[in-house]
Amino acid sequence: MSASRTQLRSSAVLASLALLAGGLSACSGTSGHGSDDVRKANGDASNASAQSVRLSANVGPKKVVPVDRLVTVDAEGGTIAKVVLRSDAGSKVPGLLNDGSTRWTATDRLEPGTSYVVRTTTRNEDGKVKRSTSSFTTQDLSLAQQTYASVAPLEGETVGVGMPVVVHFDLPVIEKKAFEKHMVVTSTPAQKGTWHWMSDTEVHYRPATYWQAGTDVTVEVDVNALPAGNGIYGQESRTVNFHIGDSVVSKVNAQTHQMKTFVNGKLVKTMPITLGKPGFTTRSGIKVIMEKYRTKRMNSETVGIPADSAEAYDIDDVEYAMRVTSTGEFLHAAPWSVGSQGYANVSHGCTGLSTANAAWIYNISKRGDVVEYTGTDRPMTLTNGYGDWNESFATYKQGSAL
Repeated sequence: MSASRTQLRSSAVLASLALLAGGLSACSGTSGHGSDDVRKANGDASNASAQSVRLSANVGPKKVVPVDRLVTVDAEGGTIAKVVLRSDAGSKVPGLLNDGSTRWTATDRLEPGTSYVVRTTTRNEDGKVKRSTSSFTTQDLSLAQQTYASVAPLEGETVGVGMPVVVHFDLPVIEKKAFEKHMVVTSTPAQKGTWHWMSDTEVHYRPATYWQAGTDVTVEVDVNALPAGNGIYGQESRTVNFHIGDSVVSKVNAQTHQMKTFVNGKLVKTMPITLGKPGFTTRSGIKVIMEKYRTKRMNSETVGIPADSAEAYDIDDVEYAMRVTSTGEFLHAAPWSVGSQGYANVSHGCTGLSTANAAWIYNISKRGDVVEYTGTDRPMTLTNGYGDWNESFATYKQGSAL
């Protein structure tokens, strides 16, 4: 879509948080069936010889063309040497000729509210070259008819081995199967993975096991002008490249009150911690670091504890805070609980460490690093942050639309 449309839409969505997997069927472009004859630029058709190449296309000036149309041009009585399809702004739409050079098919969809010109060069059976021109205009779309995809990780970001690909659409996608066919994740080295739809507006991708450290990943979300359902179309295609850094996996045990951190499989540090006390039990399961804050204000009202409660808190500058659930669990410095760390669980659900230990883990961590919790009877869930690893791969794969 146009740059102005993209800027308007992308300013309204999170910057956190892509893809080509087969063609989209176009309307019939066969000659003489529901198609507009391409108008000849070099003379009136009535003066054409019997050996002139006859052209037809699935677009024309008489009707507004849908943006998801893949333009085709067909030739009879000769071959197509070249087709150039350009918008009035000069953007070229790529395409391919078939083996017999009798049909050209665009490989990209169209932009809304745009005029296009098709210039075709043909050769008849005698080798005579002729050039023809036609034009058409596409349907216009408002922002309310276009869904924009935000992608995480960000372009060029280095993330941890547990980081899922997260694609968020600002308007619902009903045609999930069609969209998923146009979203592809590739990696070097190659690793098996799958998409999982969390909702009509969010879809995640994860490999079967944690990413291999050092992997390079490309996400292609090829949904520009693709019908999303209910009269909504994809606003823009996205391509994002990111890198998987060192494997940093921490294992937290609520019974021993210890956290062991492994870097590339090697245990490098064991730290005393405190977790959630009764009534505020920390969830057991696999969590992934979502955000990092050098300091963060933590207010109990944001997690449902009212200001007049005996459990209320409001701390302006909690240090070395790293979010691991969307419901408010963090790893962070908790100097007020050092006497309990390693011995008892006294927090409101967060993982409390000494300031020195919190600084250490903060400084080696990145978005996507893994924290595995055991020892409580409160389970982590799939949709609570990046909870993608809390289902087996076989179960997770059932969330794919394909």
